Amino acid sequence: MNPKRILPLTLIAAAVLSACSSMPVNNSLLDEARRDYGEAQASPGVATLAAGELRQAGTSLDAANGAFAKGEEKARIDHLAYVAKQQVAIARETAAQKEAELAVASAGRERDAVRLEARTKEARLAQADAANAQRQSEAAMRSADASQRNAEASRLSAQDARMRAAAEGQAARNAMIDAQVARQQSLDAEGRAQQLEAQLRDLEAKKTERGLVITLGDVLFDTNQSQLRSGGVRSVRKLADFFSQYPQRTVMIEGFTDSVGGDSANQQLSERRADSVRTALVGMGVGSERITWRGYGEAYPIAGNDTPAGRQLNRRVEMVVSDESGRAIAPR
Repeated sequence: MNPKRILPLTLIAAAVLSACSSMPVNNSLLDEARRDYGEAQASPGVATLAAGELRQAGTSLDAANGAFAKGEEKARIDHLAYVAKQQVAIARETAAQKEAELAVASAGRERDAVRLEARTKEARLAQADAANAQRQSEAAMRSADASQRNAEASRLSAQDARMRAAAEGQAARNAMIDAQVARQQSLDAEGRAQQLEAQLRDLEAKKTERGLVITLGDVLFDTNQSQLRSGGVRSVRKLADFFSQYPQRTVMIEGFTDSVGGDSANQQLSERRADSVRTALVGMGVGSERITWRGYGEAYPIAGNDTPAGRQLNRRVEMVVSDESGRAIAPR
């Protein structure tokens, strides 16, 4: 998003407010959302590394400003402002995580390079010492041939020199082996990191304030049903495979619906869908003690329920994956 962008709806809202004395002068939650968005927009890191998330936050903030300018109900304005604030927070967290990943990757490569260079240098020095010792041994042997009287002493001296040379040569070989082991360990660590990153991409996991969140959309369930379709089963299988490789991680499963239908029916449907995913994971070998689940009905929408597209986004099951210590942020 262009850092110089001026929010047109903010100006419209101000004009409408000045023209209608019966409307609220301001909305504190909307003001916070505007401030948060402005700060995130001014941050080079967020603008560069989380441009997509920041665009989503801008769209949500435009919607909140429009609702405020039209004098819509405060509850709706607060909801839209809350969504915008959450999306700004997601953009910031995404940028921070990417900056940290870049820093860690850069530091790891530099550290490995320094270690490899140091060990290679040690090996070369040891080889040079061994070659020098060998030359000294040959000189001692030539001296023994020249002087019969010192033949025994020269032989012993040459023998000592050869022993030192062998020891130093072994030290050089050990240093080379250590360097090779270090390089292999570095490659293995890099491979594991790439494997984890690839798995997370395959699962379409997103980094949020709560941790890694994997979302199963409404299209993976039949309408008003909790039974997973084949596509949903495949997605759950990928998650089960992930947990089999990382046994220290746990997951929270949360079901959501749109606002269509009664509160009780939506609550029950969200619970059944969350439980359906839990049951599938347990059936694929994930221990039930590693899984918590809950339905929230139509609460916590991530989009407006006034359009088919928005309602489809709100009909979802979110799976929050813990960090390596097994810790995950509690349900909202």
